[in-house]
Amino acid sequence: MSAPAYYELYRRSTIGATLTDALDTLISDEKIQPQLAMRILANFDRIISENLKLENNIAKSRLTFKGVLSTYNFCDDVWTFIIKNVLIKMSDVSAGSTEGGSSSSNSSVDSEITVDKFKIVACNSRRAGDI
Repeated sequence: MSAPAYYELYRRSTIGATLTDALDTLISDEKIQPQLAMRILANFDRIISENLKLENNIAKSRLTFKGVLSTYNFCDDVWTFIIKNVLIKMSDVSAGSTEGGSSSSNSSVDSEITVDKFKIVACNSRRAGDI
């Protein structure tokens, strides 16, 4: 029985790209074998996925957005959305927010940004076939 596979989605993040660059350098300098680099990347995928799933995780921000849906696609259990002319509102739900949504300190925690294009990639927390 093989270990469960995790999405490689976070390898394209800043930390994932930096890790990949560092591993490429180590491989080209012959400090590590490519097989070890692949195991490290697989471990990175697992750790990122598991930590983002935790209920007591540090990722406690709320993101709302409004824009024009330009493109959407569903392939291999992965949704991809491209949204244009997007107003993004970000708020830290762990700092000063109350259940009723009223908080006097929200102004220091909320921020808004407008972008021309916004891409969302959404996958199931479990891969197809996992129980």
